[in-house]
Amino acid sequence: MGLFSLDKRLDNDCITVGNFPLCRLLLMDDASYPWFILVPRIAGLEELYELTSEQMRQVMTESSILSKVLQQLFNGDKLNVAALGNIVRQLHIHHVVRFSADPAWPGPVWGRFPAKPYPTDQIASLVTRVGKALGDCFDGFIK
Repeated sequence: MGLFSLDKRLDNDCITVGNFPLCRLLLMDDASYPWFILVPRIAGLEELYELTSEQMRQVMTESSILSKVLQQLFNGDKLNVAALGNIVRQLHIHHVVRFSADPAWPGPVWGRFPAKPYPTDQIASLVTRVGKALGDCFDGFIK
């Protein structure tokens, strides 16, 4: 299978936050929405069904923990969780906190508007806030 590497498009569009036991946590560089992405650190993985039962349980655990933390921190009207993969084939799971006042509401966020990159000072603050809320289940930040 080879070594895990992040798809170049994800690497370009996101800020790497850190690792859960199985997944890499990314922040989409779009300040329009609190938008995080989990990527299982398994080389060549494209579909959920390719995970072993144990890996599937771990991904679901990490997704559930992240989902709960995001809703607690941002108090969204809805949390969208999805794995599409039509453009980026590497398995990745979006976690987007939605608000009835966000620019794409109630439609999907994908491709609606150009991304508005985070100001540099907001990235560190947001990443720290989410990392602290995730607590011990999260390995922390990757430089």
